[in-house]
Amino acid sequence: MTPHEERVEAFRRLHAEGCFVMPNPWDVGSAVALEQMGFKALATTSAGHAWTLARPDNGVRRDEALEHLRQMAAAVSVPLNADFEHGFSDDPGGVAVNVKLAVATGVAGLSIEDSTGNADEPLYAFDLAVERVSAARQAIDESGTGVLLTGRSEGFVAGRPDLEETIRRLEAYAEAGADCLYAPRIETAEQITAVVAAVAPKPVNLLANAPFITVAEAADLGVRRISVGGTLARTAWAGFLAAAEEIAADGTFSRFVDLPNVDAVFGSR
Repeated sequence: MTPHEERVEAFRRLHAEGCFVMPNPWDVGSAVALEQMGFKALATTSAGHAWTLARPDNGVRRDEALEHLRQMAAAVSVPLNADFEHGFSDDPGGVAVNVKLAVATGVAGLSIEDSTGNADEPLYAFDLAVERVSAARQAIDESGTGVLLTGRSEGFVAGRPDLEETIRRLEAYAEAGADCLYAPRIETAEQITAVVAAVAPKPVNLLANAPFITVAEAADLGVRRISVGGTLARTAWAGFLAAAEEIAADGTFSRFVDLPNVDAVFGSR
């Protein structure tokens, strides 16, 4: 078994029972640090990656995203899930082509979302959205990698917080071959329970981007996987921006105290 096959198998085992946290590093350094802390899987963040390039979320081009996935997957030995946005194509055929490129980077999983990026029509039409997930499923199957596919419904992110429609889409994505289902920004116990029940026995990913839940509480609701999206990256940006703004505005450096020995994280003595 190759190292990639081992990571894919390990990733699938994590989804079989229990509840695990899959935090989202934004570069190689943060990925290695999180692996060293003992997390059993990691996931990329499209937002965090974009910010390193001075762009907003969804501002990264396909080939840039693929190179980022290659670098991140090569940097760690734990499974890496790819935030592959909308597959970098509206067309199911394009999604299939791009998914085949993504699974070749060494990732153990990837997600395809139904957000268009168009403010007037923020979600793909239902039938097209299902076809896109089905195309991703077929591409993975043809690759023979076994990479785990997550189907994401973005209604609560894109200004369409309709739980009934979200569940309808997630159920259809599960039927189309998604291994894991994800509705970012649901946050009440009732919403989470409804999604978990609707797609059971397939696992559900929960976005924890605010302190509205604990790992134990999520597990009790039946959540199998927890990710944090770009929120770890935003906490890093918060510290950086606050310190830099103080320097610019006041000429003082009061935040330069109690800082971590980052060299020690990466093995320097």
